[in-house]
Amino acid sequence: MKKEREEVLAMVMAGGKGERLYPLTLERTKPSIPFGGKYRIIDFALSNLVNSGIYSTYVLVQYKSQSLIEHIRSAWAKRGFSRHFVAVVPPQMRVEKEWYRGTADSIYQNINLIYDFKPRFVAVFGGDHIYRMNIKDMIDYHIRKKSQLTISTIPVESKYASQFGIVQVDSDNRVNKFLEKPSLSEDKTVLASMGNYIFNTDFLIETLENDANKDTAHDFGKDIVPYLVDKKSEVFAYDFSHNRIPSLKKHEAKYYWKDVGTIPSYWEANADLLGKYPKLDLDNQDWPIYASHLNCPPAYTIDSRIENSLICEGTRIFGSKINNSIIGRAVIIEEGCFIDNSIIMDFTHIDKESSIKGGIIDRFNTIPKKTKIGYNKEIDKEKYFVDSSGITVVRRGSRKAYYF
Repeated sequence: MKKEREEVLAMVMAGGKGERLYPLTLERTKPSIPFGGKYRIIDFALSNLVNSGIYSTYVLVQYKSQSLIEHIRSAWAKRGFSRHFVAVVPPQMRVEKEWYRGTADSIYQNINLIYDFKPRFVAVFGGDHIYRMNIKDMIDYHIRKKSQLTISTIPVESKYASQFGIVQVDSDNRVNKFLEKPSLSEDKTVLASMGNYIFNTDFLIETLENDANKDTAHDFGKDIVPYLVDKKSEVFAYDFSHNRIPSLKKHEAKYYWKDVGTIPSYWEANADLLGKYPKLDLDNQDWPIYASHLNCPPAYTIDSRIENSLICEGTRIFGSKINNSIIGRAVIIEEGCFIDNSIIMDFTHIDKESSIKGGIIDRFNTIPKKTKIGYNKEIDKEKYFVDSSGITVVRRGSRKAYYF
């Protein structure tokens, strides 16, 4: 008899364009954007699965997927967990002669993988959110409720309802209504879908086959969930606010989940890692977030002042000031620089006497001597991308400028 953890197949949807995160998504998909200095956004979803004892995962990719494919290969393909695989699945057009038409269609076009694996449950999760979650607890809840579909939800203020699919439930947490991005006038707390689902396998297959020939967007939130709720299927909401992971520190948010779909939300989620008492503390050996390995020496600094910042391995800082910032791996910051409230990604070289304030510098950039970024938005707009929030983003540079 199979162990329960071997009865779950995870399918992580990682093919979205992430257009609101331009120019960070200029050459990559949203889940492969670097985050927190040494991670990629997708590392959170994959780490949650592994830490929850779910070791069989297909990652469904589509747009600009090469960066993500390389990351999965280097960080996850040889992770070495028992009976573990993380496999990338590009569009193969086995069913439809076109790319994925929606989130549900991405699963349907790879339905052969479900038939081959023969799981009891299929966990359909997004790969583009920042959170830690004990998914085993959600599966136990799914079994206990004898549910056909369980939706992971999070409490939000009703004024944010227009950003989410909103779930209405009865006293038993059975979903009786699903509203896609409604405008709610009443000031209250509502349950928002996190885009994570646990399906009974047979029920998922039947649902996908039924939807395939319909004239819909073939999307879980827009089509599948509302249809199943209206049909009175056994659909339950799992309240993420009750989820707990081991060794959660007292100062952390009891439940943390962030949709980093915009430049400001991405910047804010990175900032949540900072401080003596961060909202999301990644120093948790009982629930680690796994990252790709980079063969480089420890970080090194001399004659510098660094306050409330994360500095990753391989970085060298000489005679500079760093404040409220996240500095990625193998970054070089020369003398006389000032980095404030900024995110500097891997392999960036910042030359002497440069200043960056409220900026995001993508990987492989060379910032020339005495450059100022974030001090004059009109000047920034001539060279870089300035988000409506005022954050200046420097697009990804070229590998050719580096010797490592």
